[in-house]
Amino acid sequence: HVPRPLCFISKDSLTLAIDLLYWRDIKQTGIVFGSFLLLLFSLTQFSVVSVVAYLALAALSATISFRIYKSVLQAVQKTDEGHPFKAYLELEISLSQEQIQKYTDCLQLYVNNMLKELRRLFLVQDLVDSLKFAVLMWLLTYVGALFNGLTLLLMAVVSLFTLPVVYVKHQAQIDQYLGLVRTHINAVVAKIQAKIPGAKRHAE
Repeated sequence: HVPRPLCFISKDSLTLAIDLLYWRDIKQTGIVFGSFLLLLFSLTQFSVVSVVAYLALAALSATISFRIYKSVLQAVQKTDEGHPFKAYLELEISLSQEQIQKYTDCLQLYVNNMLKELRRLFLVQDLVDSLKFAVLMWLLTYVGALFNGLTLLLMAVVSLFTLPVVYVKHQAQIDQYLGLVRTHINAVVAKIQAKIPGAKRHAE
């Protein structure tokens, strides 16, 4: 019931994300995937403040060293190429009023729909949907007892970069098993709806 906040994502960004997740450019995906893993592993060993500080120091060390190197090189060669990062310093990075309004409207729509959906579930507008939500929350209590937030995030990142490729390679078999699972779930839900008075039936 809650729409995905696709208004936050441009078509170019969505295409780039799909290319990364399906490993269409192995080198580019490897860099992004490795960077995410390195960041998450760092967060498991150090605090967020320490990781941010180390990343900032590493970036500053690289940019300062490059700036000094280019300055010395220009002095030796007696050239005047200007600031090595001039193109990036002049690059426009501010958001326009229209962009801010667009993202604000999108966020407002997403939050409002999420609140309506939560109200529908907690106030039992549909008994079956509320029971499904309760089962999900019950399962999450076990997940939370086994894994912390960072571990779950790490597993989510690994899944994002592996499951799409696995699905493409074994789509027929996976669709077959998913169909069986869906049929079994629908049968169980139908039995529950038949036994619970007032349960609204949904067309699956």
